[in-house]
Amino acid sequence: MSAFKNGIQSAEAIRKLADAGVIKPMSPFAADQVQPASLDLRLGKKAYRVRASFLPGPNRTVSARLKDMSLHEIDLTDGAVLETGCVYIAELQEELHLTDEIAASANPKSSTGRIDVFTRVITDGAREFEDVPSGYKGPLYAEISPRTFPVLVRTGSRLSQLRFRKGQVRLSDDELLQLHQAESVVTSEEPSIQEGVAVSVDLAGFGPDNLIGYRAKRHTGLVDVDKPGSCAIADYWEPIYADSSKSLILDPGQFYILASKEAVHVPPDYAAEMVPFDPLVGEFRVHYAGFFDPGFGHSAAGGTGSRAVLEVRSRDVPFILEHGQVVGRLVYERMAERPAALYGKDLGSNYQAQNLKLSKHFR
Repeated sequence: MSAFKNGIQSAEAIRKLADAGVIKPMSPFAADQVQPASLDLRLGKKAYRVRASFLPGPNRTVSARLKDMSLHEIDLTDGAVLETGCVYIAELQEELHLTDEIAASANPKSSTGRIDVFTRVITDGAREFEDVPSGYKGPLYAEISPRTFPVLVRTGSRLSQLRFRKGQVRLSDDELLQLHQAESVVTSEEPSIQEGVAVSVDLAGFGPDNLIGYRAKRHTGLVDVDKPGSCAIADYWEPIYADSSKSLILDPGQFYILASKEAVHVPPDYAAEMVPFDPLVGEFRVHYAGFFDPGFGHSAAGGTGSRAVLEVRSRDVPFILEHGQVVGRLVYERMAERPAALYGKDLGSNYQAQNLKLSKHFR
């Protein structure tokens, strides 16, 4: 494993990890499964409806906990509907045999977050979600809980993605400031950099009608996670337009798609992740599909940037969001090497050069 450099591992390195047996897929990778700086994870053949979310804890396996927690076993081979308000645990097709040098972390794919499917990766012995410590050897599982729309999934559906890290890769605030001065990581003249660069919400509006976002409708039809362009926007979403106050009252329990005020740029030698800004700044949650691949918002002329889409839900009380209010922060990490293909034109990526954009499922 000494051949792997410090940093976030690129697509080329991920394929080498598979060749070395560090990643053990049950079937060969799909053609587009390896992304510039991450690996899409595929659902296996079985899922289980469970009573509640859980972590197995030290020295306990997920399969052992499922014997106590499972209410119903579901066959995914021909497709299955996962209902809103329920919690499911699904087997994943990728197993890991990590070395002591390489760790991994997971996040929902962008399209998963934008349809409000709450999903987290779990390992045997886990004390926390989404984290795969160095040296871990064993299966992976996905906890899945649709919050707004019922979804149709099947064996091979991809809801989560995994990044592999070697060494200390996150930029310090000083390093991030230097990168911004050289590459303009956000379109803010004076960005707020403190444990990452601050990202705020745009409530001034886009286009001639000043659209600021969408509010999800209740009691809708299914979303088939594997069928882009299969759903009509009007059947699932209500558009929201800016008013003179440039603010928005979030209703408790409602799901919103909004966009960042700043355009975001991830240079080719870096990857980024959106993380919550501070849970004490307000009674709302921004459910990030948090990985930004190398090349996001990048062009040959330099960092023109793309907006970050924000998946927002109020907690227990109505809450007023104001234009320019900070809702998250973007942390940058070094790539071990520049990927051969970058996010965007190289890969025909769905969300490059986006402003305010729903998931790929909506036409």
